[in-house]
Amino acid sequence: MSLSDPIADMLTRIRNAVRNKTRHVHVKRSKICTGIAEVLKSEGYVTDFDSIEDGHQGLIRIELKYGPRGEQIIHELKRVSKPGCRRYAGVEDLPRPLAGLGIAIVSTSRGVLSDRQAREQRIGGELLCTVE
Repeated sequence: MSLSDPIADMLTRIRNAVRNKTRHVHVKRSKICTGIAEVLKSEGYVTDFDSIEDGHQGLIRIELKYGPRGEQIIHELKRVSKPGCRRYAGVEDLPRPLAGLGIAIVSTSRGVLSDRQAREQRIGGELLCTVE
């Protein structure tokens, strides 16, 4: 079975795992999903991630992060740009979720970056998702 939107599948799996307070989640591996996992790790939303070979496409194992009393770190994951309606933004138009407390993940010509990194490098791109 082929997925028409692997990013939405990844976000849904993470959203469901956080809701069930699962420690880790497996998602199908692709370059874009690996980039999103790197941004989530660098911004402190997940503990770690690694690749698992399964003889096919491969999987990414993402270790989810929770607060000291088990509270959720990721409250909302929202897909912005969809296969039917792509959303692009210049550096001046990048959103600031939760007035800067959340992040927007952007696909740029220099790879997948958070909105903060994109502003530092003065580059825009496709808005993939927001994390709050």
